[in-house]
Amino acid sequence: MTDEMPLWEVFIRPRNGLAHKHVGSVHAADATLALDAARDVYTRRGEGNSIWVVPSAAITASDPEHADETFDPTADKIYRHPTFYEIPEDVGHM
Repeated sequence: MTDEMPLWEVFIRPRNGLAHKHVGSVHAADATLALDAARDVYTRRGEGNSIWVVPSAAITASDPEHADETFDPTADKIYRHPTFYEIPEDVGHM
């Protein structure tokens, strides 16, 4: 029966100010049922104050086989690295 229902990816935010983290997946007929299932499965001990569910079919991911092509161009932009900047002495420890 779960093969007929869409797969939903579940993201939980443990508390305000933190990012949502992927915690797993659930099968459900719609978004409301996916939220209910995610709450029941992934927040049994009161962890989390926000849940996102996203249809797995809606997610587009990069291919790990092409990581060089996807991520290498950033190495050419040294101005994005904090080591490019000099911190004035009066700033202290950063």
